[in-house]
Amino acid sequence: MNRYKSGENRDQLNILPMCLDDMIAPDNDVRAIDVIVDKMDIQSMGFTYSETKETGRKPYNPSDMFRLYAYSYFNGIRSSRKIERECYRNIELLWLMKELKPDFKTIADFRKDNKKQIKLAFNKFSMICDELCSLLRGERKWL
Repeated sequence: MNRYKSGENRDQLNILPMCLDDMIAPDNDVRAIDVIVDKMDIQSMGFTYSETKETGRKPYNPSDMFRLYAYSYFNGIRSSRKIERECYRNIELLWLMKELKPDFKTIADFRKDNKKQIKLAFNKFSMICDELCSLLRGERKWL
């Protein structure tokens, strides 16, 4: 009998696949970000994304990119290279982005090309949060 606790064998395959949704607690903040961004009409805010040629790969959805940017902002991650790194190792971001992993250049270009739209989206995000907080406190506030 071994005296110390030991971890799982890294080389061993699991019979049951890991589900990202099971790894995220029901009350985790990342779920709130996902729901709020879903309720926002991101498409109408004028976000631009790269136009692809016939041979190019498809661009990322502006809603997904704003989710990534909002999560990063709330967690104090400002560098596009650090955001990219987190997309590969952070379980919350893997869940939020549905395992999409944009590179740092895509993240930086999204931020550069959509400054006004991001500001508008954060204003809308803040308004939704304020409305939800007032509903939770029992106040009635109609927009």
